[in-house]
Amino acid sequence: MKAAAVYPGKHSTGLANIDEPKVMGPHEVKLRILTVGVCGTDREICAFEYGEPPSGFDYLVLGHESIGEVVEVGPEVSTLKPGDLAVPMVRRPCNHPECAACRAGRQDFCYTGDYTERGIKERHGFMTELVVDEEVYMNKMPADLREIGVLTEPLTIAEKALEQVLAVQKRLPWGCPGGEVGYCHKAVVLGAGPVGLLGAMALKNAGFDVVVYSKRPAPNTGAEIAAKIGVKYISSQETPIDKFALETGNIDVVYEAVGASQFAFDVLKVLGTNGLFVLTGVPSIHAPVTVDTDTIMRNMVLKNQALIGTVNAGKQAFESAIADLGAFNRKWPDAVRALITARYPLDRFQDPIESHEGIKSVIEIAK
Repeated sequence: MKAAAVYPGKHSTGLANIDEPKVMGPHEVKLRILTVGVCGTDREICAFEYGEPPSGFDYLVLGHESIGEVVEVGPEVSTLKPGDLAVPMVRRPCNHPECAACRAGRQDFCYTGDYTERGIKERHGFMTELVVDEEVYMNKMPADLREIGVLTEPLTIAEKALEQVLAVQKRLPWGCPGGEVGYCHKAVVLGAGPVGLLGAMALKNAGFDVVVYSKRPAPNTGAEIAAKIGVKYISSQETPIDKFALETGNIDVVYEAVGASQFAFDVLKVLGTNGLFVLTGVPSIHAPVTVDTDTIMRNMVLKNQALIGTVNAGKQAFESAIADLGAFNRKWPDAVRALITARYPLDRFQDPIESHEGIKSVIEIAK
């Protein structure tokens, strides 16, 4: 069968002919892959910045954002059956007995760094026709979300971030989003790409007063999607950070989704009292940037602020993402569908990797 692959040693990409996987274990599930998302990670792997093939292979099958249809299950699989839709998780735990996170099923917090990731690190990905994986890494998807289910994995970034926001802010009398004490928490999302807009939807759905702060002036697709979900969009080209902070008021949460360190740390300076700043982007290494460390440190101490980073996601975040996609589909069906701006067949997988246009491009492998 065909698979989209990157050959790190040859610095090339192309379609590979691979063997069809077989269900060998009692808890294994075979998926017919329907759709695979393309993101910045795929582009960086295809630029040979990272990405490690499995042992014994000179290529890595791409793709970690996916949805598939179950076609076969092992005899002890109990949560899925042929015909069900499922979204597989990305990361697999390390084998070190001392890694408490992996032994607890929270490989997204792996201590050793020896985890593997499908389509990224030492495991083939999902940009192919059929895959087999363990039931424990599968997440059942309602049939009515088939068209947008591929957005689950990028949404898990926001879901895990929201879990950590609520956990960290238990440190203070913060209340619930939406304002049980008459105060609605202000959340600022940096960036209007798929991760940023999905984050805006998740925060809005959770009761936050959300503002998207992104570079491009309106009108643009991101601003249009923000308007559809009732979120204000402000361009950083038109409104400098200091002015933005004055207009916005006390910022309780910043959800960063741009991977631009200078912009992120400039916004960190205007984080509000008791605020929490969540970093999700992984910037490329460039020349050093100028950061006002004195202001940032003073604010973090005197305003009780917290700064956290987050990567990958656990089972709960996938389940929350699927539930929230259902909520988005009911509240904002046009907006959530508008996130997918281009669809390509498998034999054209290189097109969205080489030319990044629109919000989210996906590869359609089967209908």
